[in-house]
Amino acid sequence: MGNREWLDRSRAAVWHPCTQMKQHASGALPLVPVARGEGAWLYDFDGRRYLDAISSWWVNLFGHANPRINAALKDQLDCLEHVILAGFTHAPAVELSERLAALTRGELGHCFYASDGSSAVEIALKMSFHYWRNSGQPEKNQFLGLAGGYHGETLGTLSVGDVGLYRDAYAPLLRPAAAVPSPDARAAKPKETATDVAVRAAAALDVFLAEHHATLAAFIVEPLVQGAAGMVMYDPHYLRLARELCDRYRVHLICDEIMVGFGRTGTFFAHEQAGIRPDFLTLSKGLTGGYLPLSAVMTTERVYAAFYDDAVTQAFLHSHSYTGNPLACRAALATLDIFARDDVIARNRRFAKQFCALLAPLAKHPQVRHFRQCGMIWAVDIDTRDPEFRLRFYREALNREVLLRPLGTTVYFMPPYILNGEEAALLAERAVAALDAALS
Repeated sequence: MGNREWLDRSRAAVWHPCTQMKQHASGALPLVPVARGEGAWLYDFDGRRYLDAISSWWVNLFGHANPRINAALKDQLDCLEHVILAGFTHAPAVELSERLAALTRGELGHCFYASDGSSAVEIALKMSFHYWRNSGQPEKNQFLGLAGGYHGETLGTLSVGDVGLYRDAYAPLLRPAAAVPSPDARAAKPKETATDVAVRAAAALDVFLAEHHATLAAFIVEPLVQGAAGMVMYDPHYLRLARELCDRYRVHLICDEIMVGFGRTGTFFAHEQAGIRPDFLTLSKGLTGGYLPLSAVMTTERVYAAFYDDAVTQAFLHSHSYTGNPLACRAALATLDIFARDDVIARNRRFAKQFCALLAPLAKHPQVRHFRQCGMIWAVDIDTRDPEFRLRFYREALNREVLLRPLGTTVYFMPPYILNGEEAALLAERAVAALDAALS
């Protein structure tokens, strides 16, 4: 069957995420049927190709159908596909936990697994609350986030998020949480630096914690880049100050690295750039190289010890049917192998410099504002009041064989780590062409 047949069947049967389905029916939002993937490219059933410049929602690190990850999964299929992780264990889960812990020098030595990023954040929130309960301080049951923060779309994660598009419709179902000002570097006043903005935002955090720390369990942040808010980037100094304040006021720090982990910001974990360790680290997306659903919450010996007791009620009573799935863990191990053997972080830094140069025409475009980059993330804000800009740009990019999905009027690039020079040049050139067409 070709594209038309699959499009008709999909529109009739599949309810797509974060989508107004009527836009698919009207053609305002093209629905792309994908037959296969290879490297940075996706191919539809009619043979047309699309450069996956957003890593398929920020997950695909080393390209589609990566031969090394494929081989690891084929080997695991002949050994063990799944087993309950309550009362049982298996080699991929043990090895993955050990290797992730080693990447934190053992400071976050305990891994709890789930299936997706929202679940990981829910687990971190519950663990923090339960820690304080087990420690005799049940009144510490509130949470704090950043303005513009996004941590998922389940009820618990929406409660600590601050993006109205996702949150407002479900407000009656949510447990209220507070938000403090974001250290968004774009908020710099004349003669201010991004560090100055970070200091100013941290001062507001200090004021809030001083008043509310007695009832606060945790402060949750997306380190360095707030994704859904429009790729908001900020100085690492904010994380250093936040860590100091959380220590002073005895509030847990949760680093949500679901989007920014695994080399995306220029270091393996984003919080490394501030020289800190959180109390909880949530991971997903790139964890399996974009192959299978898996997430992890990493935490400290101190947190773990608060649950270690004879009483079952002191235990962390949380589970997912596919917790620690062997296939997903094996994909994650293969992904970590690629990082180790290919010196990926160094390669990404070289690529980032080259791609920044290629994006110079976009940065200088008369309707572009705030060109910014953090590791393997690039973003610009488009000066337009056209409410249809996002859809227009998306369509024009697809017409030019490029997959880019703007966040409102923010165009961003988050490509897989395997782009070659020719693909990078094509992406930069066609992004400008798509922008011109969308604005015309």
